[in-house]
Amino acid sequence: MRPGGNRGWLLRLVIAFSFAQGAVSMARPAVSYRALALGADERAIGVIAGVYALLPLFVAVPLGRRTDHGRCAPLLPVGVILISGGCALSGLADSLWAMAVWSGVMGLGHLCFVIGAQSLVARQSAPHEQDRNFGHFTIGASLGQLVGPIAAGALIGGPDMAGTSALALLVAGAGGAVAFTSLWRIESPATADSRTEQAERVPVQRILRARGVPAGIFISLAVLSATDILTAYLPVVGEHRGIAPAMIGVLLSLRAAATIACRLVLTPLLRLLGRTLLLTVTCLLAALLCAGIALPVPVWALAVMLAVLGFCLGVGQPLSMTTVVQAAPEGARSTALALRLTGNRLGQVAAPASAGLVAGLAGVAAPFVMLGALLLVSAGTALRAPARPAGEPEDAGKASLSRAILRRKSGI
Repeated sequence: MRPGGNRGWLLRLVIAFSFAQGAVSMARPAVSYRALALGADERAIGVIAGVYALLPLFVAVPLGRRTDHGRCAPLLPVGVILISGGCALSGLADSLWAMAVWSGVMGLGHLCFVIGAQSLVARQSAPHEQDRNFGHFTIGASLGQLVGPIAAGALIGGPDMAGTSALALLVAGAGGAVAFTSLWRIESPATADSRTEQAERVPVQRILRARGVPAGIFISLAVLSATDILTAYLPVVGEHRGIAPAMIGVLLSLRAAATIACRLVLTPLLRLLGRTLLLTVTCLLAALLCAGIALPVPVWALAVMLAVLGFCLGVGQPLSMTTVVQAAPEGARSTALALRLTGNRLGQVAAPASAGLVAGLAGVAAPFVMLGALLLVSAGTALRAPARPAGEPEDAGKASLSRAILRRKSGI
């Protein structure tokens, strides 16, 4: 199958990603509530959330190298097994250190799945389709983030917080396993064979020096850190402000629904503003909204803020993928995506740990001010992101605009 052909594989990938991400999104707040029930404080929550990202740090680049020289699809079932196992075993764990270990296993599974899936989208999409296809692919993540917190909120509550959170983790493990049903014949053998013959080993330093790769990595890190800390710390904020777990689940799902809406209209937004301006504006708005969560606003205002924040955060992930893929040297796109995911995991290790420290010193709302500062820096970094796909002439956009103006003047 050539890039840009039949997109049935993309639909199946979105479905599989929805279940896999749904399991993770259901498990993350459940892990926080179970840890609280087992006696964890804000610092311990930050450590457990950070361990989720620690183990993947050491394997992301080797997995990317392997994928550049072989098939993407084998990583997908491996990821599902680790996600489901990590969720279920977190529910059975009865100590904080065991929860941290199985949270790391869950994070490793998520990394395997995402490297395989993102590489598949990059490999089987034509260059002009990558923004759209990555946007559609990340709808799967948003669907999982929409359903997962609602399911967790529906199950968790009452006097037996430890028991209900354990049940939620077991249900998350079972739900993640459903992703297996959509992974059949998802990769074209011809595409994989061609890749095996053509791929060359490109040094990591060369990949990181490519203009646009560092910007894409940092934007992705900032956006994912915001999403991650929202998921892990909004339950803690809810506990302090007297917001029920079910309402916290609704608020997190509202953010995810706004992200889905953003990705459904991503193509017209790109035509209107262009990639660089769209990334810059949305990162700037997200910075202001994250800082605003620290204010003691009523629940309805918090819901509005999270909805707009979810829309803004929906831009960063798919466009940072395209930015990295199109800026990376040929034959090293999976490695570049793996480096992007390594940056994500560094953020997921450092951000929750920093958030735990800040929360312990300045209160549970302080991490959101920290996130606002991080997103503000990413807004400036977005100006470094390439505005055009690789291979597009510098004046192609101007030429297209000129043709559109002429058509409008001539009444065509």
